[in-house]
Amino acid sequence: MRTRLSLATLALAFASLSFAADSWPGFRGPTADGHSPSKNPPTKWGEKENVAWKTEIHGKGWSSPVVLGDQVWVTTSDEVLDPAPPKKKGGPPANPVKEVSLFAVGLDRKTGKVLHDLKLDSVQNPQYCHPFNTYASGTPFLEEGRLYAHFGSLGTFCIDTHTGKTLWERLDFKCDHFRGPGSSVAVYGDLVYLIFDGADLQYVVALDKKTGETKWKADRKIKYGPGPADGDHKKAYATPALLKLAGKDSLVCPSAECTIAYDPKSGAEQWRFAHGGMNGSLRPVLANGLLYATSGSSGKLFALKPDVLKGEVPKDAVAWQAAKGVSVRPSPIVVSNLLFMAADNGVATCLDATSGKPHWTERLDGEFSASPVYANGNVYFCNQIGKTFVVKAAASYELLAENRLDGGFMASPAIAGDELLLRTKTHLYAIGKK
Repeated sequence: MRTRLSLATLALAFASLSFAADSWPGFRGPTADGHSPSKNPPTKWGEKENVAWKTEIHGKGWSSPVVLGDQVWVTTSDEVLDPAPPKKKGGPPANPVKEVSLFAVGLDRKTGKVLHDLKLDSVQNPQYCHPFNTYASGTPFLEEGRLYAHFGSLGTFCIDTHTGKTLWERLDFKCDHFRGPGSSVAVYGDLVYLIFDGADLQYVVALDKKTGETKWKADRKIKYGPGPADGDHKKAYATPALLKLAGKDSLVCPSAECTIAYDPKSGAEQWRFAHGGMNGSLRPVLANGLLYATSGSSGKLFALKPDVLKGEVPKDAVAWQAAKGVSVRPSPIVVSNLLFMAADNGVATCLDATSGKPHWTERLDGEFSASPVYANGNVYFCNQIGKTFVVKAAASYELLAENRLDGGFMASPAIAGDELLLRTKTHLYAIGKK
């Protein structure tokens, strides 16, 4: 595969490698939009029903599981706490963590047995991470023989998935995440793409996936509005998306204040769309001839016309926008001409994806951080107290099932074959037939 593959071309390439039907290689799946071609995934389960296996994952990590062949991988982190952390005035609280160890854990997909529990690095006196977040929240990317694990400025690692050997690592990228890392790694063609949007520095890098060498680095150069002196308003947690927009390959990278697109080969800026807001974390989605992007904390969803996206994007590039029920953490999902999203507060919404007209709004239980997934006509919403709501992907609300597992969901689900891979705060589950 070459770097200039469009998302649609990538989906076809993945399918030819048995990626699409039976794998989940990175954040939001083989086509990076939460869709699975699975024809018979389970819709009902519980601790004693339809659990093929359940494996405890040590430490703390919100990264989603990735699947390829007979392997499933997640990342996690073990923290050593300081019993008496120093007091601090201003900015985030003093960090109670005096040491964090970063791990990649590989499991046998059929049995859930741990095959690799790899300690990649230990960091003394790491920067502060909010208890709501983890040092291992970024989802890795899995391809044949290699796993790319990203922990923000703590390090990025390429691992041989057969031997567990670290093939290369990058520990030199600086960034004050302020409340911990969150961006996931993206791999397209021969390049690994990473976003660093901190309170101090904001930039995007592309690495040679074989060597880890930097191929290009683009500083964001965003003109931020007034905000706290500590830079809290400058941070974001988004994952890059490679999309073909108006016939041109674009690496679309949301940030605080604006979303910026880069040439994926050179890093040259193509356009930027100012939308305000910070803490942007949602991966953009292309469907119905529109690019769907959100503004983070300011709670707006925009449907952008790709043929108008160039330079400083004008306001007439917005086909429609929504400002009610828009999620900050869970990404939206588009199925045909319907757009579904679960807001952080548990309100689920279905909009007409071409006009923005609302079809239905329903309050689900609890709060949400995980992004929904789609398979076989249904959308799966996982909340922070361990419930999964299976909703028919239709213009009329129909709840098909409400399922519960111990623990809560911070990680987004994965679907591979006819199995759901669900990661709670403590365990990884394979939901399906034993």
